[in-house]
Amino acid sequence: MLWPVSIRSAVEARTLATLMGLPVRAQRLVTGPALVLDGQTLAPDLQVMLTLQRLARKGDLAGESIARGRASMRTNAAIVGGRQRIGSIRDLAVADLPARLYEPSRRRPGAGLLLFFHGGGFLYGDLASHDAPCRLLAEESGVRVLAVEYRVGPEAAFPAAFDDAEAALRWVHEHAAELDVDPERIGVAGDSAGANLAAYTAIVAARAGLPLAFQLLVYPCTDADRTTESLRLFGEGLYLTAESIASFNDTYLPRPEDRVDERVNLLDVDLPAGLAPAHVVTAGFDPLRDEGEDYARRMADAGVQVELKRYVDQIHGFLNVLGVGRTSRAAVREIAGKVRAALG
Repeated sequence: MLWPVSIRSAVEARTLATLMGLPVRAQRLVTGPALVLDGQTLAPDLQVMLTLQRLARKGDLAGESIARGRASMRTNAAIVGGRQRIGSIRDLAVADLPARLYEPSRRRPGAGLLLFFHGGGFLYGDLASHDAPCRLLAEESGVRVLAVEYRVGPEAAFPAAFDDAEAALRWVHEHAAELDVDPERIGVAGDSAGANLAAYTAIVAARAGLPLAFQLLVYPCTDADRTTESLRLFGEGLYLTAESIASFNDTYLPRPEDRVDERVNLLDVDLPAGLAPAHVVTAGFDPLRDEGEDYARRMADAGVQVELKRYVDQIHGFLNVLGVGRTSRAAVREIAGKVRAALG
């Protein structure tokens, strides 16, 4: 019998939650020996998830049509994200872009606002795909999160996403009174491609003298022509693959001049004075690990206040894994604590 997609997804979510919630000893019966690479051990619950995805031939976005890849990302995000608590949600338009404002149940007095840009290789992702992490970040931090759905390729060619991110930050400043937020307590955040957008938006803000209090960069991509050890070590079988990354680049950055543009090559940017304090998060088993850490060190060398945290047992995409397993949720709750400290 062929079940409707919603029922099938619910069954998959329940099965995944059950198996990822088993004691580690039982999980090893599903996965076999622990995966150890570069002196790091993959979290057992994530190894279960990857094993099941591999058996079901799911999880790797490379080779799919863009339309199917987008649909797959939304479906998978719903399965692993669960239904996270939040005080309230309001949809609105930010610089003519779809946006969603997450209001925590207990908003901290004087708390700022975190402007969030989703990941997805500049081709995938939307408000739905990153609903769960935005809920948890807001609820755990006591800080409102404003997620913006920027234009993606190939329909909107590079650098449309970067233009949208900059426009969104300027809109927030222009509407600070309407949003009931102190312009001095605004931060930017994102994961993967969204972290690239957040990082460059912070640079634009510093150059323009626009106040920015914080930047949260979760496994950011910072080098379009990466040749890193982490790409070699973790480029296959760990959700984000080297093949997927190459496909994203070929589609969104097809011209050689695109790949040397400072917006996607943050390791070559002349960093301005006044860059906002940053919390940079990387995952031990992520092909983008090394470039994210290189950017953190580059900011620190330029005098920026930077805190770098590597979650050694995690994979790319762990920000979304909140409704199943234990380790990713614990990591994201810790990240929310950094938001609370910076903006709450």
